[in-house]
Amino acid sequence: MDPGAGGQGELTSGGGSRVANPIIAVFNSSTDTIELLRAVLEEEGFRVVVGNIPDVKSGEIDFLAFIERHAPAVIVYDISLPYETNWNFLRLVRSSESVKALGFVITTTNKPALDKLVGETEAIEIIGKPYDPLQVVEAVRTALSRTSTS
Repeated sequence: MDPGAGGQGELTSGGGSRVANPIIAVFNSSTDTIELLRAVLEEEGFRVVVGNIPDVKSGEIDFLAFIERHAPAVIVYDISLPYETNWNFLRLVRSSESVKALGFVITTTNKPALDKLVGETEAIEIIGKPYDPLQVVEAVRTALSRTSTS
């Protein structure tokens, strides 16, 4: 899958000034979901880079190198079974200097289980499936607002 960026416009900040569109990284195991989220986020004016989670797990994509290369402001990442193993991977990744200041939106099939694992945090937005893609857009905006005030 081509992890290229799209959507090259500008967004208006809260003060009305023009700012370059932030880059959003989308990681999921489903190519269809990746393309749906890419289309919706680009339609909303974001630049999007994508990665397939099985490629991360197999080592075909070096997650940290991908993040350093594309410099996203927010990462949308799907956590599936086994939740604890996949959350531990993401928690380890989030401890890296290049990732710890980024906003995260996590999608999952079992939000209560992931809420229990993650605990209370303002650094992560968690969305349970099924979800409307516009929920992801709103969660990305929330994550952006949190990281821009940090």
